[in-house]
Amino acid sequence: MPLDRSTIRRIARLARIRLEESEAERLRQELDGILAWVEMLNSVDVSEVAPMTGAITIGLKMRPDIVTDGGDADLVLGNAPERVGDFYTVPKVVE
Repeated sequence: MPLDRSTIRRIARLARIRLEESEAERLRQELDGILAWVEMLNSVDVSEVAPMTGAITIGLKMRPDIVTDGGDADLVLGNAPERVGDFYTVPKVVE
């Protein structure tokens, strides 16, 4: 399906691309090449090819929800700049 200059100008306008008249022919050739590749891909027989797996059909791998690094506040808060008891102290950001 060869494109004409008016179609190229319309595509450029829709894509908000400034297109000089000198560039229109080069762009037409490039788009014709891309469309030729798409037409070639459409002619490939994929009836025997299984569809790819999507995210919906894949289940998440589950693991036990076990706390492994808690219970030692001094170790966890060892690098805290300030702390109150077993909690981090942060500056107030909302007045």
